[in-house]
Amino acid sequence: MDPSAPLATAEFLVVDTETNGLGGERCELTEIGAVLVGGGELHDRWETLVAAPTPLSRGIQRFTGITQAMVDQAPRAEEILPQLAQLMAGRVLVAHSASFDRRVLRQAFERAGIGWPAPPVLCTVALARRFAPLVRQRKLAALAGSLGIDVEVQHRALPDAETCARVLCALFPRLGASATTIEDALAATRPARPRRLRAGGTDGGHSLRGARKRRPDVSGLPDEPGVYIFRNANGQPLYVGKSVTLRTRARAHFAPSSASTDWAMQAELVDHRATRSELGALLLERRLIRELRPPGNVRIKHEDRFVYVRCRFDIAFPMLEVSPQPAAGHAVNIGPLRGRHLAAELVEQLNSLFGLRHCGRKLPRREHPSAYGQMGRCLSPCLHDLDPNVYRRRLDDALGLFTVGGDAAGAVLAHVDEQMRAAAREERFERAAWLRRRRERLAVLLTELDGVLAATHAQPRLVLAEHPRGGAWDAFWLVGGRVADWGPLTGAGDMLRRTRAALRAGDGTGHSTWLAPQDVEDMRTVGTWLASHPLTAELALSPAPDAEALAAFLGERQVDDLGADASGVEHVARLRLSANDRQADRAEPRRVGDAGEAADLALAQPQLGPGLDLFAQP
Repeated sequence: MDPSAPLATAEFLVVDTETNGLGGERCELTEIGAVLVGGGELHDRWETLVAAPTPLSRGIQRFTGITQAMVDQAPRAEEILPQLAQLMAGRVLVAHSASFDRRVLRQAFERAGIGWPAPPVLCTVALARRFAPLVRQRKLAALAGSLGIDVEVQHRALPDAETCARVLCALFPRLGASATTIEDALAATRPARPRRLRAGGTDGGHSLRGARKRRPDVSGLPDEPGVYIFRNANGQPLYVGKSVTLRTRARAHFAPSSASTDWAMQAELVDHRATRSELGALLLERRLIRELRPPGNVRIKHEDRFVYVRCRFDIAFPMLEVSPQPAAGHAVNIGPLRGRHLAAELVEQLNSLFGLRHCGRKLPRREHPSAYGQMGRCLSPCLHDLDPNVYRRRLDDALGLFTVGGDAAGAVLAHVDEQMRAAAREERFERAAWLRRRRERLAVLLTELDGVLAATHAQPRLVLAEHPRGGAWDAFWLVGGRVADWGPLTGAGDMLRRTRAALRAGDGTGHSTWLAPQDVEDMRTVGTWLASHPLTAELALSPAPDAEALAAFLGERQVDDLGADASGVEHVARLRLSANDRQADRAEPRRVGDAGEAADLALAQPQLGPGLDLFAQP
């Protein structure tokens, strides 16, 4: 099946299998159910029992309702699987917890000596995780119930396949809004964090705990900020780290007091990429970990106290919430802010002022308004009779305080003042007094709240991060809630071209845009660092600065000539590889060419930036 085929016209075969309940190679099919789905509707059904050589246990017979007598009279797998293969041809295979059904079916095909059709597979659990994130229970019956689908029979193949097919139809419009082809749909449901390899999984790698650590030659590393990569003898990346003094930090991994890890026992080679600042090293480290997936790097955890007020638009009646991570996809993220309790109180105040949802992630149907609804502090979407457009206008008014202008705190207080004056004109003096008390508390709260009280996508700006010892800078273009471009500070002409390219690539209009998970992770890294370094030089890019304004901002700062300074070029320390292999691992210095070519390069790589070019093939 062509993965580039349009998703809207694709046909789906939704399957469910019942087994004998045993694990591994002993798992055998007892029943298969399949439903054909196309155009958002259920069409043909197909089901069959399957003869299982291994006797069924009493427990599995009670659980599925499939008795031993039913299985004994059923056709063998060799007789029915060719028909199932014909049904799969040219269609997308869909299942709930699809990895299990695919494994069971593929195992049955191999036993029967029939070639596995290898159709593209879509999992409704992954669909729910991506497009119904507020549904916490993702078992088939619970997920169907949360989507308003009635479930009468469970644990039989065809009824479960029909329920799964209805779940697919319910989530399909949300999938179609984010994917146009089958390939896009499969990519949208892949895990955001791929499985991490272990050091023993590299070529020639095995557990070497207890062996003596051999320190690679790190003499070629400079005492500059940047990123270092340890590799084994075959050149495979084992560990990525960052530091403001590369040589000192890389040597510390092999000190007698350091922990003995599998990757340290295999490390023989080390290469690096120097940056101009600590922020550049932080950002490059995270990008290389995502790109190379070295087994020595555990999942990066943020140990700071910064949080975000975020609002996700992929659900009905979006709500404000506080989270350590900004939201990906279509969302508005405000922050980073220091202090979870203060941020939670700010959300509570905004919810009451604008009548937004106070309830949690679930939105259960209520017969009567909640206490907040009875007090007039919530529009009560839980009654399921509220026009979504009315709620969305209230939500837009609340978020608009943080997406326009530069003084969100003043905008919030001005809004309360206007509401208070309106209540006084209408002689609603009790409400005016309530608003006055709210304003007094908000004034204290907004003063105590530390961080960036503005939406990340509404602050296009150019940031200069200085070298720890001064004299050099990295430049970062933050546009549309993402790091649109970054690299060493260059001349005014090149900086102007890259600024214009970043504004075009990152949507410098100030409107909310769709953000990939890697964009959100990069922006959190940069945002947290900037919140911890308030004296960093910044230039607002809304409106776009002209050449004079940019030149005045750059002032007398030292600039790079794009290659003449050795501190910005990667150095490979004693890589015992062939010339061809070494060339693939070396960084290509940025070429100075036509102005249009530089701008096109900045546009073509807004997410990768110049930092990942060092491992690109020539």
